[in-house]
Amino acid sequence: MVKRTSFEHDACPIARSLNAIGDWWSMLIIREAWFGVSRFGEFQKKLGLAKNILTVRLRALVDEGILTTAPASDGSAYLDYLLTPKGRGVFPILVALRQWSEEFDARPEEIATILVDKQTGRPVRKLELHSEDGRLLTPADTALRPRPAAKRVTA
Repeated sequence: MVKRTSFEHDACPIARSLNAIGDWWSMLIIREAWFGVSRFGEFQKKLGLAKNILTVRLRALVDEGILTTAPASDGSAYLDYLLTPKGRGVFPILVALRQWSEEFDARPEEIATILVDKQTGRPVRKLELHSEDGRLLTPADTALRPRPAAKRVTA
């Protein structure tokens, strides 16, 4: 397997995030976990992924704290791979990627599903970025600033 460049210690939070979840197999594993897939064999069947690659990706997602392992819920000798709170935090990212594809894909008619609110059955509204006071923000409305230094606690 090709060695990837690590962005673990990069100052950019986007680079650091991509270090943890930035390859497509990891994102698709997380997607399947959202749909309730929890077993190695189920992931392999749904994704058509080679066992060695799936093993490496699952291990990395566990090491990153995105998935955790637990004894199988049916009492068998298998392990279940379950989303952690950190893994559940990927949900808005998956929705944003989905909505981006729905808007800009060259063949949107080939997208087989829509994301709906279970309670109403209606499509989920497009994600938007809002300021603290509720204004809709565009890239032109945002800027990057240095993070304030951490406050020192003195005894």
